[in-house]
Amino acid sequence: MHLYQKLIETKIGTMLAIADDTHLLLLHFIDKPSIEKDKNIITTSYNSNILNESNQVLDQLERELSLYFEGRLTDFTIPLKFDFGTPFQQNVWRALCNIPYGETISYKQLAENIGNPTGFRAAANANGRNQITILVPCHRVIASDGGLGGYSSGIERKKHLLTLEQ
Repeated sequence: MHLYQKLIETKIGTMLAIADDTHLLLLHFIDKPSIEKDKNIITTSYNSNILNESNQVLDQLERELSLYFEGRLTDFTIPLKFDFGTPFQQNVWRALCNIPYGETISYKQLAENIGNPTGFRAAANANGRNQITILVPCHRVIASDGGLGGYSSGIERKKHLLTLEQ
């Protein structure tokens, strides 16, 4: 199995995407503090270096991100792989994928959606550990009072993404 990486320019910053032959594994803005740690988790898990070249998954991702930022795409078709988190985190990330485009939920609702109504802090933590920004729409989770809450890629980016989806 090979790993590939590509830098993708977007309206709100440069993103690093990593994929294997069939799935997207990571998508982060390059200034995310945990990006090197997340890359190391992937290379260790695969026992493989990352080739600095693109493949079909990354080329398709670049096309779809471009359409998304133009407001012409609401559903991504890229196959995703969540192998790099705990079962709880993976459950949260799958639940994030069920939040419809243009809608938001609270951290409390997220916890309820995974069957753990008192676990909103743990759900918020897992939300922040999401390794596939935008496609796993952690930006659609807000505070119960309607405030934006946090966003590991920066609150201005979260505002931009939510505005784009309205």
